[in-house]
Amino acid sequence: MNVVIVESPAKAKTINKYLGRDYTVLASYGHVRDLPAKDGSVDPDADFAMQWEVDGKSSKRLSDIAAAVKTADRLILATDPDREGEAISWHVLEVLNAKKVLKGKPVQRVVFNAITKQAVLDAMAKPRDIDTPLVEAYLARRALDYLVGFTLSPVLWRKLPGARSAGRVQSVALRLVCDRENEIETFVPQEYWTILARLATPAGEEFEARISEWAGKKTGRLDVKDEASATAIRAFLERATYKVGSVEARPQKRNPYPPFTTSTLQMEASRKLGFSAQRTMQVAQRLYEGVDVGGETVGLITYMRTDGVQIAPEAIAATRKVIAAEYGERYLPEKPRLYSTKAKNAQEAHEAIRPTDLSRLPKAVARFMEDEQARLYELIWKRTVASQMESADFERTTADIVASAGGETAGLRATGQVLKFDGFLKLYTESKDDEDDEEGGRLPKMAAGDALARRGITATQHFTEPPPRFTEATLVKKMEELGIGRPSTYAATLATLRDREYVTVDKKRLVPSDKGRLVTAFLESFFERWVEYDFTANLEEELDKISSGDLDWREVLRRFWQTFSAHVAEVKDLRVSQVLDALNEELAAHVFPARADGSDPRTCQVCGTGRLSLKLGKFGAFIGCSNYPECRYTRQLGTGEDQTEGLGGDGTKLLGTDPKTGLDVTLRAGRFGPYVQLGEGDKPKRASLPRGWSADAMDLEKALRLLELPRQVGEHPETGKAIEANIGRYGPYIAHDGVYANLDSVDEVFTVGLNRAVAVLAEKKEKGARARATPAALKSLGDHPEGGEITVRDGRYGPYVAWGKVYATLPKGKDPQSVTVEEALPLLAEKAGKSPGKKPAKAKAATGAKASTGGAKSATGVTSTGAKAAAKAGAAGKAGAAAKAGAAAKRPAGTKAAAAPKADAPVRARKAAAD
Repeated sequence: MNVVIVESPAKAKTINKYLGRDYTVLASYGHVRDLPAKDGSVDPDADFAMQWEVDGKSSKRLSDIAAAVKTADRLILATDPDREGEAISWHVLEVLNAKKVLKGKPVQRVVFNAITKQAVLDAMAKPRDIDTPLVEAYLARRALDYLVGFTLSPVLWRKLPGARSAGRVQSVALRLVCDRENEIETFVPQEYWTILARLATPAGEEFEARISEWAGKKTGRLDVKDEASATAIRAFLERATYKVGSVEARPQKRNPYPPFTTSTLQMEASRKLGFSAQRTMQVAQRLYEGVDVGGETVGLITYMRTDGVQIAPEAIAATRKVIAAEYGERYLPEKPRLYSTKAKNAQEAHEAIRPTDLSRLPKAVARFMEDEQARLYELIWKRTVASQMESADFERTTADIVASAGGETAGLRATGQVLKFDGFLKLYTESKDDEDDEEGGRLPKMAAGDALARRGITATQHFTEPPPRFTEATLVKKMEELGIGRPSTYAATLATLRDREYVTVDKKRLVPSDKGRLVTAFLESFFERWVEYDFTANLEEELDKISSGDLDWREVLRRFWQTFSAHVAEVKDLRVSQVLDALNEELAAHVFPARADGSDPRTCQVCGTGRLSLKLGKFGAFIGCSNYPECRYTRQLGTGEDQTEGLGGDGTKLLGTDPKTGLDVTLRAGRFGPYVQLGEGDKPKRASLPRGWSADAMDLEKALRLLELPRQVGEHPETGKAIEANIGRYGPYIAHDGVYANLDSVDEVFTVGLNRAVAVLAEKKEKGARARATPAALKSLGDHPEGGEITVRDGRYGPYVAWGKVYATLPKGKDPQSVTVEEALPLLAEKAGKSPGKKPAKAKAATGAKASTGGAKSATGVTSTGAKAAAKAGAAGKAGAAAKAGAAAKRPAGTKAAAAPKADAPVRARKAAAD
């Protein structure tokens, strides 16, 4: 009996069918161990000794593997054909050696780039040993990520409260986004004019020509810079006569694009299908691991983590056969096309992403797949086939026109492009995010010397635009160009930036948050070398040299750690005031935008003498005055508007006196925006201005209405209990007997009557009843090993899997239609472990003890689960306490009192603690 180890249960099931009864194929479910999320997991003083830990779920799976290996004749490690796959095999082997179950049994490593019967059998016939240099490259990368994360993140926590983590690749990717935002903010539009002449040939056919030469000089697109110049040119052209100077028609070819790499697949899936990088990889994983096609489970694409663009000779031959059969010999080039990548530091160790069998046409297999799988497979198939098709042929015509008036001349140019043969464009056109205008269509027939008639002259003003924000696709492309990260890291890096709230996504564009810009500014000010693009790319190059056996991995770590650790020690000793001074300078354009009146943007407009500066508080950074506490001006970071215009030097404005109490009603500025206050004392009544209300428009009447909330609407006719109207964290609402219903606007809080309130509550109650009803199953996953059907459903708080009375929420971003039973079982087991009595007792043994999902990955400090794991270990808890104490010691006296209390302050406090 032979035991074969792969990563996923889906692969295990497929490969077991190919190998037959003499093989037992078991899944490791990905990585089986990782560095514990605590200090000391990598010890530089012990020559970077690494302490590994098996998590709870993996422990049970490893025990099953060990039990199978005990009675086996041979162990075959068949994990993925990349650095991570090699590392998983190494980890499994290390654990089995520690368990002493191998006892001299042969251990072999096999790799296959596609999960097809032929590919698997070919790999089994050519086993090898574990690639030690590849494992060492993994160890170096893992140690670097851990050391950067666990050394740098605590510095961030102490110096920048609210910042959550830093990482070797993550922070450089964030810098790209922030640098682009800086370019946009500092961009100065340049005026330019386009001047077009609409002309007609002797036959009466019209076309447009653009000014190309004026005053004896070539005139480019941006060269006519002002209205005066445009007017002069237009006046000349309106009195000029025209003739054709020359006409040149020349053929042009457009060659097809190479097959997909990981990055180009993510880019095109984003543009054409609207998939995020993470979603693209999830769907591609399913296509790679296998889909049931007519009763046979088969991998439909080759391995999807690659930066190679070449494909195997047999695949090229199959592609050419498909082209001839489906599109005809005219679309088949004489010789096969060969590609090589131009990306920096590309390894090209594996094939490009392609269908495993080109004869499986998308339309023939679509019915066996889910919609997203079918769309992605079609994209990959078309790109692969198009890459071997004939070039597209165009004819590009350029006509130079001479305009003459009063002995002076000017030049105009008209261009046209005609597709003569579509070639690969018949099947595939690559989309672009930011593409220049295409050439015009066919020009009318004309010849040199032909006189042309003027039909009209137009001069149009334009302004240059700043560079566009990155999309996920264009950021991945930029990272690849610079050699930052690797194909397997792109999706995870982008997900981390979103999860950390360092970036937000607006219409597919990545926008850095204030938190992200603060982190980047801090790192650029104090860790500039380590977030330089070249430094990160050169480090990737060294990791590649380790994998090829050309560098010693510990020597690379020694060089890095020697300078990095010394620098961290210096930054730790910086005072917070020094950090803030640097950030004030680095972020000046963003934090202190220019004022319309030209005055110093850092002068406090409330007291007139104070200096505005970044301040650090419990919930992160904000803007405050240097004359605090005499001047209480504050402003949220990222808002340039003055929230306290018209307030006194102490940051308050008297609105009037409450006629009921005789107390003063004041308007004040707080950390979270303007608020109104009744009287003074330890606990005066306060109310924040709701969204849409400006401080400028506040008066006594409005303030009193806010301070009187909650408003009593009346008694419910059925229960006799009070109905209240109020404004909460999520906007205006009414409440009755524990039921809350949203109102349409803030104004309705003050006007809603009893009849309207009862109707809104009844509608909410009806919706709630429908929501509490068991939702219909979106999908059945089959039977649980303990019996009973597992289903996927969509509930009030998102999609979940259900088994009996056990309900487990799906991870954020997980498509409910793509969930497999293998993914559902651990979720149900963990949920049942938290809710005793909901699950049969023996199911716990079948699935393993509850484990901290992703805790192992978090040694870099990149994931929130890692932070929790670190806290459990005690290390992060101590660091957090030290950071909190340091922040408290350095906070200006009375800072907290200047903030306007919010109804959700406890929630904010809990969130800050969790961060």
